[in-house]
Amino acid sequence: MGKIKIIFFDIDGTLLRLRAKELSEKTVEALNRLKANGIRLCIATGRTPVSLPHFSGIEFDTFLTFNGSLCYNDTETIFSNPISPDDVQKLIRNADSLGRPVSVATKSRLAANGFDIDLSDYYSIAHLQLTVAKDFEQVSNEEVYQLLLGCRETDYSAILKDVDGAKIAAWWDRAVDIIPANGGKGIGIQKVLEYYHLDKSEALAFGDGNNDIEMLLSVGTGVAMGNASPQLKEVADEICKDVAEDGIYDYCLTHGLF
Repeated sequence: MGKIKIIFFDIDGTLLRLRAKELSEKTVEALNRLKANGIRLCIATGRTPVSLPHFSGIEFDTFLTFNGSLCYNDTETIFSNPISPDDVQKLIRNADSLGRPVSVATKSRLAANGFDIDLSDYYSIAHLQLTVAKDFEQVSNEEVYQLLLGCRETDYSAILKDVDGAKIAAWWDRAVDIIPANGGKGIGIQKVLEYYHLDKSEALAFGDGNNDIEMLLSVGTGVAMGNASPQLKEVADEICKDVAEDGIYDYCLTHGLF
């Protein structure tokens, strides 16, 4: 491993145990020791900016939200890649044909047009409560970066029927994120590396879900958590311990990153 100057972290199942609210003490220690060594810390998540947690005791340098479709730091937007308005409306109609409500995500809002248990439980992972938005139609015609939808893998083709500019990014078996076809965490990472004038060999990433596959392939060293999906482990350069076993701390310590 060469000199690491930037690390990208997924949140749910990677930094945090699923449905947990706070980082473990060892994870906070690891992040602060990495930062003290001059390594940039970046969140790379499917979450929206409004659903990002603030972790006490640590400040991140950069945020890749909506699975990389909106990347920013404290001073400016690095990359912005919304879904085309035409595709947003097609996706809403396709979901309706399946009897499924959807939630559209803008830079500042999450707005749903109905309730079902899968979408509600998906919200709850980020400690959010699903409510139906009275102004859904208006919000859905704004700049939409992502749609959230409760479904199963067998529904994917019906959801994407006649849609050219969007794709599914899934890390849970009961719901999906729908993002631009030319998007993904990998694209977001490329834009961030260009912004900071860094080579991929200087970047490392930790993830656990299938929506992290592109991320691990876009850095010099991709690390899958011990609790990661089999598909992610197949493409990872290395596998660390489970999130419940402070896998990030253990990996960084044993690889001399602090």
